[in-house]
Amino acid sequence: MFTGLIEELGSFVSNNGDRYRFQADEVIQGTEIDDSISVNGCCLTVVALGDGWWEADVVGETIERTSLGNLRGGDPVNLERAVRYSDRLGGHMVQGHVDGVGTVVTPGPDLRVRVPENLTRYLVEKGSITVDGVSLTCFDVRDGAFSVALIPHTLAVTTLGSYQEGDNVNIEVDVIAKYVERLLAPHNGDDS
Repeated sequence: MFTGLIEELGSFVSNNGDRYRFQADEVIQGTEIDDSISVNGCCLTVVALGDGWWEADVVGETIERTSLGNLRGGDPVNLERAVRYSDRLGGHMVQGHVDGVGTVVTPGPDLRVRVPENLTRYLVEKGSITVDGVSLTCFDVRDGAFSVALIPHTLAVTTLGSYQEGDNVNIEVDVIAKYVERLLAPHNGDDS
């Protein structure tokens, strides 16, 4: 689990097939093989690491469901290590399991993102949302999109400040909403 509070702005170095290499300094401190690191909101397992870099295996399922397949050498990425039970939870509960890929409608500071139709039911005014791993609060939820107000600090220390209209972003909706929906499904005539 993650908090959605980005620890470091790292970069994508390259990939050799399914093996992806990332440049990082802070998030590899104290990190070991098998630890989890969120990359733009996608939970990846550390399989190799060295001085200033770490690697993860990225399978086809992850490429199909996230924007990680669009990364090019040198692209900045949002990085966060998994939460320890002793850590503060300053953002919200983020699993690092991307629910879909959204599209930037309007760049920040008033970032507006359109999401796939199947995710719109999870958008709630003043509710939690994760965009490329960053914990944010939705407003102006309408027409299959939402807005978030980005403070200068967030724009400076994450990838959110570099977005342009049409860019793809990883979206994770609030896990609690998904569990509530699943629990209520039998009472709403949906047995899925």
